[in-house]
Amino acid sequence: MERVLTPRRVLLVDTCDEELREVQRACQLVAEVEFTAEFTTARHSLLHRPPDLLATNLRLGAYNGLHLIYLARTAAPNSRSVVYTGNIDLPLVEEAQAIGAFFEPQHRMAWALPSYVRTALPARDRRSPLAIDRRKVFRGGRRSADLTVAPA
Repeated sequence: MERVLTPRRVLLVDTCDEELREVQRACQLVAEVEFTAEFTTARHSLLHRPPDLLATNLRLGAYNGLHLIYLARTAAPNSRSVVYTGNIDLPLVEEAQAIGAFFEPQHRMAWALPSYVRTALPARDRRSPLAIDRRKVFRGGRRSADLTVAPA
């Protein structure tokens, strides 16, 4: 008998809805996604139908994503949160990580968010928001294929 898994529910909150349409499309393949550009709508959704995963921009106009993370933690203690931003505000990112949220730079959200849905997450995000992504930098080094073989 084939086991049918119900998709996880994701609430994606950003005031600029055009920028994150590709994030929503990427995540819809693995979860049910609710997208909202309004803080009040997101707050209502968190209180009445808490998601499994909250993904919010750190900057939401007059509000910030930390308000939603705190609300998600009280409404559904088992839900997880991801906060992202284009401009890193270190004290706010560190506060988000301290209350249990994971941080991602905005330009990586389309690739990262489906992984957050599919994977079991650790208890907290220990990564530094200022760490350089080493996958983008060629670090050199020698491989065994680079060595010349001396004739015997």
